[in-house]
Amino acid sequence: MERREEANISGVAGESGGGAAPDGISLPSEVEAVFRGFRTCEFSTMTRSGVPVAWPLIARWRPEEGRFVLTTSIGLPMKAFNMRRDPKVSMLFSDPTASGIENPLAVLVQGDAEVEDEIHPGTAGVEDYWERIFTIQPGGAIYSANFLTRYMMDMYYMRLHIFVKPRRVLWWPDGDFEKTPRELEAGNVG
Repeated sequence: MERREEANISGVAGESGGGAAPDGISLPSEVEAVFRGFRTCEFSTMTRSGVPVAWPLIARWRPEEGRFVLTTSIGLPMKAFNMRRDPKVSMLFSDPTASGIENPLAVLVQGDAEVEDEIHPGTAGVEDYWERIFTIQPGGAIYSANFLTRYMMDMYYMRLHIFVKPRRVLWWPDGDFEKTPRELEAGNVG
């Protein structure tokens, strides 16, 4: 039987010390530690035929906004096509490699995605996201600093911004999927 908790949607942090966002979910600090520490998540969308497909992506949690920011290259737009057709997505944080977290949780986020129409050439508007990428993939900063490399790989650096607002968050202690997950749901969002 799963354990369900009431989400704090008042914008005030809960007793567990987690972060909160206006009209968002107040999360336990150990869940937010996963969002900050894990390098990637398995990001899933639904294809036109209703088949789920997943990609490893870097996600940046913005607790003050109550949403995640991700990007995709215009050279790899299938995620954006899928999300525009069906905005329901999921993000599974299950691989703690290099996170530095001992006994990490596994966390599943189910949410609604919004893909901006504007193509962004570079870091504008998501500087914190690129800072995270360059921290965990320092080689990327070297390539992006070189005009010639940016020019030859311009499709990689032209990005669509993706924002995911969580509707439901489940987590498994010690990353053990055989255990009963704990759960938070956002108010009336559905």
